[in-house]
Amino acid sequence: MALLLVASAAFAQFTITLDKSHSAVQFTVQHLVISSVTGYFNDFDVTLTGTKPDYTDASLTATIKVASINTSNERRDGHLKSADFFDSEKFPTIVFKSTKFDKTGDNTYKIAGDMTMKGVTKPVVLNATYKGETSAWGKKIVVWVADTEINRFDFGLQWDKTIESGSLIVGEKVKIELTFEGTK
Repeated sequence: MALLLVASAAFAQFTITLDKSHSAVQFTVQHLVISSVTGYFNDFDVTLTGTKPDYTDASLTATIKVASINTSNERRDGHLKSADFFDSEKFPTIVFKSTKFDKTGDNTYKIAGDMTMKGVTKPVVLNATYKGETSAWGKKIVVWVADTEINRFDFGLQWDKTIESGSLIVGEKVKIELTFEGTK
């Protein structure tokens, strides 16, 4: 009986729920070739579940509300919400669902998954670091950071204009960074 209890404790299901006040979804894109614009999504949810303490069987789902985009410029935010970019009325969310957690080092992972943006689903790999777990206020706190780079054209975000030099106003590549603090 004791062996059964130890075995079931070792494989106990865990769920880590988001602490939004200590988490962030940020993106950076090149602007006018020599500069960049950084923005955030203010409304998002992330859930991480699994059974193994090394997270190799974990499953991650992130849902971002497009209308919450914030680049500190209302006019630009309005343009990004329009059909030229995200078309937030027709496609209100961006979703990432993991398909595999590959442990690549002591605390590093490649998290493969499918990202759906503007009605287009493509495979994406997050380069993730498990920052650790601590106890605070009677809770188990877990922190992860992850990043990836996507080509916005692959997801139908096609709008662009060229400047006199022939370069695009907005770069094709978008760097996405996720900081996830949650309660286990």
